[in-house]
Amino acid sequence: MRGNGPRSGRSRHRLTAFGRAAQPEGRTPNGMNFQGQHRDAAEKAEPVQHDDAAAAKRKIRRSRYAWIGTAASIVLVAVSLGVLWKLVQSVSWAEVRTAIAAATAEQLGLAFLFVGISYLFLTGYDALALRQLKIKVPYRITALASFTSYAVSFTLGFPLLTAGTIRYWIYARQGLSTAKIAALTVIAGFTFWLGMGVVLGLSLIIEAGQLAGLAFTSIRINQGVGLAALALVLGYLAWVSAKKRSITVKQWRLELPGASVSIGQMIVGIGDVCAAAAVLYVLLPQETTIGFTTFLAVYVLAAMLGIASNAPGGIGVFEATVLLALSSLPRNEVLTSLLLFRGCYYVVPFVTALAMLGLYEIVKRAGGARDSGPPEGTAGPSGRAWRDKTESR
Repeated sequence: MRGNGPRSGRSRHRLTAFGRAAQPEGRTPNGMNFQGQHRDAAEKAEPVQHDDAAAAKRKIRRSRYAWIGTAASIVLVAVSLGVLWKLVQSVSWAEVRTAIAAATAEQLGLAFLFVGISYLFLTGYDALALRQLKIKVPYRITALASFTSYAVSFTLGFPLLTAGTIRYWIYARQGLSTAKIAALTVIAGFTFWLGMGVVLGLSLIIEAGQLAGLAFTSIRINQGVGLAALALVLGYLAWVSAKKRSITVKQWRLELPGASVSIGQMIVGIGDVCAAAAVLYVLLPQETTIGFTTFLAVYVLAAMLGIASNAPGGIGVFEATVLLALSSLPRNEVLTSLLLFRGCYYVVPFVTALAMLGLYEIVKRAGGARDSGPPEGTAGPSGRAWRDKTESR
């Protein structure tokens, strides 16, 4: 950047009104060159400009390839729905209704028991995240926010929007900022994936032989994938144990949980995944010969594909994967078990969550109305007492 005046080499000395010779234009009385100052400032500003340009290029590059993930999700959903449609062609709805009626009270009771256990573990996701963020929130509020956000997002999909909105609705009243709620959501996601990784790795290693027959793979491939999953989890734990770690997303920095919180996340995640898988397992046909450890690998794989599809609750993708893996069992009975699983784990908690949110809002509004002022027509000492109490707040 240059000065607006003529260059110093072309300036002329002249007398000022005070009788002193004017300094050459572009120079200060002590001889410092403004042009040099501007040049230094420009040179200092250049890296920032380059950084902005690089950031803009990265943003354009990301937006250019963003469609790949969307296209992959659409293809996955389309293929899964096609497979599911082909699989259910041989199943009549009369057979499904008969199988539903054949479900025993013991099966349904166990299923709802494991639903409760799974959602209880889910409240630990938020509790551990709040502990990491050093925020104290009553457990009843944590349990409400966790249960309702997961129950709604599992059914409607788009968890960042649905679960995030519900968490903000509840936690904002506890004084949490938007950034803190976003951080809580990210940390809770780490809990889920740590549990998934451990369960998938152990089940693939322990039941590599039986899973090879179900998934048409080899024992070595199953063991290799299992070891890789466990290695990723253990590597992450070692990484966060060495020193404090953080991730930065668009100038937003989040400190990751240390070893103690991460191990707690892993245990909670394992409990949640196992309980959720148990819901479907107890609803399978009575003649099921597949062990629970083997079934865990099938469930986790189906759940992961459902998440990758971005379909609400992984619907279609999850069912197609389970039907293919359990092709040795009567198809109509497996389909019935999947429908019952959807009802127990998704529909009932979803309706319950909506009722709880409605009740929570009614209670909050009623409490706010009581605190907003005295009843209409109130006068005299009671009204003055209320005003004094309000002003003292």
